Amino acid sequence: MAVLDVRPRAGYLFLGMVLGHILLISAQVNSRSGDSVLESMTFGVFAEAQRSISAGFSSVRNVWENYAGLRNVKSQNEELLRQLHEAQIAVQEQRALADRTRTLERLLDLRDRSNLQTVAAEIIAAGASPDFRTVTLDKGTHDGVGPDMAVIAPAGVVGRVVMPSGRAAKVQLLVDRNAAAGALIERSRAQGVVTGAGDDQLTLEYVSEIADVMVGDLVVTSGIDGIYPKGYVIGAVDAVEKNGSSYKRITVRPAVDFRSLEEVLVVTTPTPARELTAGGIE
Repeated sequence: MAVLDVRPRAGYLFLGMVLGHILLISAQVNSRSGDSVLESMTFGVFAEAQRSISAGFSSVRNVWENYAGLRNVKSQNEELLRQLHEAQIAVQEQRALADRTRTLERLLDLRDRSNLQTVAAEIIAAGASPDFRTVTLDKGTHDGVGPDMAVIAPAGVVGRVVMPSGRAAKVQLLVDRNAAAGALIERSRAQGVVTGAGDDQLTLEYVSEIADVMVGDLVVTSGIDGIYPKGYVIGAVDAVEKNGSSYKRITVRPAVDFRSLEEVLVVTTPTPARELTAGGIE
């Protein structure tokens, strides 16, 4: 067993001696440049090591710089995205302001043309039930708004005030099932009563069987109900059904889009019919 342990050690010792001789010979032998072979080899080894270390540091530095650059680019992108969102919001605000300005301009033009005393109001709520078509205005008795005052828009008749309070008022839209207004055909002057149907249609009733009514005829207020001023647009005849010589059903398409109303005018000037009624009571 002792012999087996010595032989490997002797081999390692011999190998070490051989390497030592090679190193001594390399130290004494000069290369073509005048430097010793050992020095050239050592320099080459260390140079490669330095090259590897330098390349490693360069890679780490490039990775860090790229990471820092990406972080900077991400920050810039986030800032640009924030600015884009702010610009989009600003555009929407400007569009909304422009739409509101156009609506107010139409209301002012309507007020100037009507020669009526009116109060401008904004719709702040709508009725939740489809069976009762109402909206709530932001003006009330403190602003001169009272019951049974007509409410109009640039497109035409909206409805009437049914429940005013100090700072708000409930308006019954003309398309409500219980709403009605005196009306006449502008072309033929045939008279009747427009009633709501609960949806976005109106019905013209109590029209004489000899009256001239055609699809497309403009329907306006007659003023006989004491609520709506005379001559304001209600809508246009959409369909005419006859039963023999009498009218079975006349459908009117409202001029006002009740689903997109925002601002309206409340007519505070009494109609002639209302003034006569008030005078008779007194």
